[in-house]
Amino acid sequence: MATFYDFELEPKVIRAITEMGFEEATPIQSQAIPHALQGRDLIGQAQTGTGKTAAFGIPLINKISPQEEDIVSLILAPTRELAIQVSEEISKLARFKRLRPLPIYGGQDIGRQIRALKKHPQIIIGTPGRLLDHIQRKTIRLDKVQTVILDEADEMLDMGFMDDIQSILKLVPEERQTMLFSATMPPNIKRLAEQFLNDPVHVSVIPKQVSAPSIAQFYIELHERQKFDTLCRLLDRESPDLAIVFGRTKRRVDELAEALQKRGYSADGLHGDLSQNQRDTVMRRFRDGSIDVLVATDVAARGLDISGVTHVFNFDLPQDPESYVHRVGRTGRAGKEGQAWTFVAHREIDHLHLIEKVTRHRITKKPIPSIAEAIEGKQKVTAEKVLEILQKEQYAEYKALAIQLLEQYDSVQLLAAAMKLLTGDNNDTEIVLTPEEPLRSKKRRDDRNSNRRYGSSKPGQRRSSSSYGGNRGGGSGHKSGGSYSRDRRDRRSSGTSTYRKTEA
Repeated sequence: MATFYDFELEPKVIRAITEMGFEEATPIQSQAIPHALQGRDLIGQAQTGTGKTAAFGIPLINKISPQEEDIVSLILAPTRELAIQVSEEISKLARFKRLRPLPIYGGQDIGRQIRALKKHPQIIIGTPGRLLDHIQRKTIRLDKVQTVILDEADEMLDMGFMDDIQSILKLVPEERQTMLFSATMPPNIKRLAEQFLNDPVHVSVIPKQVSAPSIAQFYIELHERQKFDTLCRLLDRESPDLAIVFGRTKRRVDELAEALQKRGYSADGLHGDLSQNQRDTVMRRFRDGSIDVLVATDVAARGLDISGVTHVFNFDLPQDPESYVHRVGRTGRAGKEGQAWTFVAHREIDHLHLIEKVTRHRITKKPIPSIAEAIEGKQKVTAEKVLEILQKEQYAEYKALAIQLLEQYDSVQLLAAAMKLLTGDNNDTEIVLTPEEPLRSKKRRDDRNSNRRYGSSKPGQRRSSSSYGGNRGGGSGHKSGGSYSRDRRDRRSSGTSTYRKTEA
């Protein structure tokens, strides 16, 4: 494996890399950096979490002069979250050269961005829509750009940015270096590369298994009405450090986040209807552990790079294999182990097999966890917390009371009662979720074309009861900061599914 000294980089760039804790280059960095330093156009096929930001960021920073007053580098990203994350990493890599990267994205006050542009940034990291807004306002000029990066190009095209990207690239000088990074290479990405890249070198670190082997992948076949209680049981049994739950619609995310809060879980939702401040607040609380369950739509979660996510739950089956790969890739980062659980309705099994075929990974079937397994999991977590306090000797002020209680009661019964209190009783709060109609799997004309979407029908109407009301002991939920607006598809549905605790 190559080290960063092998690339003959500037001392200031090497210093920044060293202080960031990087030692050996990742596979995508080893392959991409030498070509990028030579000025070659490049197509890099790599998933998020493989180190691709540094793969294009290091050669970019290496060649820019701190005295440069114009925008000479442009990085296009699909979402504001990714734009911010890329900007943060570029800033760290460029700190000793004192370059001026600037993120430009929707949802932030444009006046603030215009003021920042007057400080002459050399590197713009932007989302296509907001970048075009600045171009039309003449607050950004691209006539001096020497390097263009298209980051997560497949995501940008999936989100409908093809026309915007073409409009932007036509404003950049033809004499430039262009690098395109994408996890997948569907036909529209190939057409984009043919149109705007000049004799590109192609580097790829996509493994034979599209989804990472460090992620244990399972599915549970169940009815729509069983999903919520099954999720609660899994959360209790598995006790994830941080978990992301994916829902298909904004309505689903709102309802799920609120339902989990009612059951005592520390959860919140993330989707496109939230304001930028609300999104930032949710993400900050998730990163610092104030909430440990993030409920999100695919679009809201694109580009998120969060360390420490141990579990992903696909509450609704994703509509295509690429979304599945993206979702499960939120865990198992940096070589760490992770788990992905997918809920599959009986009529969705064919769709699951399609995902297995495209990702070349067999997903293991598991039964619905029992109530006993869930309770045992909660008790185990409580015992671990008690032992941690014991080991740290953080109990001195309680010893006198403990001695008094031990004089009156049996020690085993006393400890069992304390454990019951700490673990928490099952919450019997009634939960109402609007059901989603199972996905209908459509046969592809060409199975190799993994960019086809799968539609879903109008939600059905069902009202039923379930048998488990789980919660995390001591967990305190809070109201979701998001609005509860519904898209047109949401408004067409009037069905609800009711979840109640009944006797097991």
